[in-house]
Amino acid sequence: MIHSSKNFTQGGIMRFGIFDHLDDSGAPLGQHFEDRLKLIEAYDRAGFYAYHLAEHHQTPLGYAPSPGIFLSAVAQRTRQLRFGPMVYLLPLYHPLRLIDEVCMLDQMSGGRFLFGVGRGISPVEVGFYGVDFAKGTAQFRESFEVIRRGLTEDRLTFHGEFYDFDDIPMAMKPAQLPHPPVWYGVGRPEGLAWPAQQGANIVARRPPEIVRQITDNYRAEWQKLGRSATELPLMGVNRHIIVAETNEEARALAQRAYPTWRHNMGLLWHQYNVPFPLEASLPPDFDVIIERGDAVAGTPARVRDFIAREIEETGVNYYVCDFAFGTMTLEEAMRSVDLFAREVMPAFA
Repeated sequence: MIHSSKNFTQGGIMRFGIFDHLDDSGAPLGQHFEDRLKLIEAYDRAGFYAYHLAEHHQTPLGYAPSPGIFLSAVAQRTRQLRFGPMVYLLPLYHPLRLIDEVCMLDQMSGGRFLFGVGRGISPVEVGFYGVDFAKGTAQFRESFEVIRRGLTEDRLTFHGEFYDFDDIPMAMKPAQLPHPPVWYGVGRPEGLAWPAQQGANIVARRPPEIVRQITDNYRAEWQKLGRSATELPLMGVNRHIIVAETNEEARALAQRAYPTWRHNMGLLWHQYNVPFPLEASLPPDFDVIIERGDAVAGTPARVRDFIAREIEETGVNYYVCDFAFGTMTLEEAMRSVDLFAREVMPAFA
């Protein structure tokens, strides 16, 4: 039975978003970009809340290593859809340059930019840039504070371990004041005090029982700060979702498209003989993913029931869908999105 989203969100609105690695599809790269932009236009028309784009480097897992460039095209091809990186790998950026980029994207989109931030999970990728992975968290936190000040102050002064600025004029400002909403990827139930302090929206891709621990702990940290539950940020879960006219068709599509995406997930880790932390949680067989509750492939009715159950189990108020991955074609992803928008989303409106 499908209930209204108000039952799931304690009076709030259940929003649906998109997560995208922009991973290799097998199509020529120029066509790959154009196909994905056409799909993002469909997300905009369908009423999705936001589009979140991963940042990866030197790997077919992510063909948007400069996410701001791709997102500037998204800003021009959409009208309502919010968008942003999930996440900018802050240790790889000069803070002054990123402050300007954030302001440009927010202004160019009329205030639709979402400021996703993180340190990066791959020591191989950040290592290509000469970044010490062991110091990644400290550098990330310091970089974020520099950028936060730069977005909200007229002149920037900061003296830290990694960055040193003295009375730098901040000529640009974002459209959203004091700054665009902060977004943060979460993998563990611990360490949620920092995103709560920043008022960050969070997204996790973990088994349902771990996501429930994350949302419970985030609510607890929010309450410790004396903040109202009515002002709680979005807390999302990310899942691969394939919708088709029959369960068999959806399953077959997932089983064909997923292995390429999964291969690229672990590619650099294996090439450089670094233990891949998601080896066990992302098995190569999509059927195992489904059995664990980390994905769904089926008819609109099956997908509706899966999402309704998971919202109740996880305590999220935001559902982030991954419709396009691996060898999936534009037409296949479009059909999935169309069925989802017409026959799944209205059940939670």
